[in-house]
Amino acid sequence: MFCKAILLVIAFLPAPLLAFGNEGIEVYKNFTASIFGIVSLVIFFIAYMAVLSEELIHLRKSKPIMVAAGLIWILTGLAYSLSGDEVTAGLAVRGYILEYAELFLFLLAAMTFITSMEERLVFAALRSWLVVQSYSLRKIYWITGALAFCLSPIADNLSTALLMGAVVLAVGSHYHKFITVSCINVVIAANSGGVFSPFGDITTLMVWQSGRVEFDQFFVLFLPALVTWLIPALLMSHVIENGPPSGETERLHMKKGALTIILIFLSTISLSVLIHSALNLPPVLGMMTGLGILKLFGFYLSKHEPIIHEHGHISHHHVENFQTHEASKGDHTDVVRRFNIFKVVERSSWDTLMFFYGVMLCVGGLATLGYLTIASNWMYTGLGATNANILVGLISALVDNIPVMVSVLHMNPEMPLEQWLLVTFTAGVGGSILSIGSAAGIALMGQAQGVYTFMSHLKWSWAIILGYCAGIATHLLIHS
Repeated sequence: MFCKAILLVIAFLPAPLLAFGNEGIEVYKNFTASIFGIVSLVIFFIAYMAVLSEELIHLRKSKPIMVAAGLIWILTGLAYSLSGDEVTAGLAVRGYILEYAELFLFLLAAMTFITSMEERLVFAALRSWLVVQSYSLRKIYWITGALAFCLSPIADNLSTALLMGAVVLAVGSHYHKFITVSCINVVIAANSGGVFSPFGDITTLMVWQSGRVEFDQFFVLFLPALVTWLIPALLMSHVIENGPPSGETERLHMKKGALTIILIFLSTISLSVLIHSALNLPPVLGMMTGLGILKLFGFYLSKHEPIIHEHGHISHHHVENFQTHEASKGDHTDVVRRFNIFKVVERSSWDTLMFFYGVMLCVGGLATLGYLTIASNWMYTGLGATNANILVGLISALVDNIPVMVSVLHMNPEMPLEQWLLVTFTAGVGGSILSIGSAAGIALMGQAQGVYTFMSHLKWSWAIILGYCAGIATHLLIHS
């Protein structure tokens, strides 16, 4: 039983991302009982424990996992070389690096667009507009949830959760119960909304790029996702305190070029979908083309945007987003700031991108040593597709949905479309059951520190599980 538990954990820790072909899981030699396999497993668990302790030890999660990746592949190479095979390990690691490169470029382009819109105050203007409307707390609760559900398919669930979380904190003031249930509501809505679009989450992006589900087929998950959000949202809405909202009274407006950047982003998404469906080219090609257009527009902005002069002091809040130039004039300083696309790219989450590299290579090495083959056979053969896919969602509440989904993709079990949609759904919404199960929950715990916590979320997990079960039932009913 202990061995099965270990294999189950390995099955849902990060594996290689993106497309793995349709030929099923690759067959490697079994080194799981060798010293190389055992030591590799120990190294991985030590590194992953360091990742989980990031907030406690203040060590960025990419650092231990990148070191572990290198050590695991050295051991994998040694295992194959000593067995007389000097080819397989090298081919395998090159394949994983190639798959990572495609995801890296796609995410870099998407992050740059989102960060550019943030720099142009698109999200800040939306937040400001909501705050100054002076809606009641109950109305804000439903508006932020609905917007999170509708925006996450385009802007991704993490960015959407942070935006709506900022609105909740701005109007919640001293109403701690309102902040708590509203943050939970935003997490559920963002995760649920992210499952019916390839751009809503990294997991759906990977499923789309792997060819298991086509772009328009994701929309079938809209109704199950809506049910999954609405049930806990209705149950939690009854505890919202009555009280006037608080917050800013001045409207914030978007900067020049914001609408153009939004238009370029939507056009880039359309281009990526079109070339993938019509020409069978990788979607990353469309994203990188759109990024090039964004960079050209950024060059235009840097030359034509009105120059802002500030005398006497530098506003540090803005300097990091702009190209700066200082020229002393007597006792004062002129600060010239323009849009700079390179500063925008610098603000991308490089730690996250490097973390993906580490986890892909780590579990890629473990898969090459034979661990994932054993786990795949036990999981999908022993439990069956439906039970296994429902369990995937529950595990994603503990491990995070990204490693869960990438492991399933690498297993590549023989499943019909409705089962691939089911596992996409459960991996996405299952992370809402616990606050640590998704990037949106973790981010909001940091944003609403001390108010929205793991325990406050856990108190409502029963309601979230009800929504989770209802969403699964809705999906199975649709495909019955």
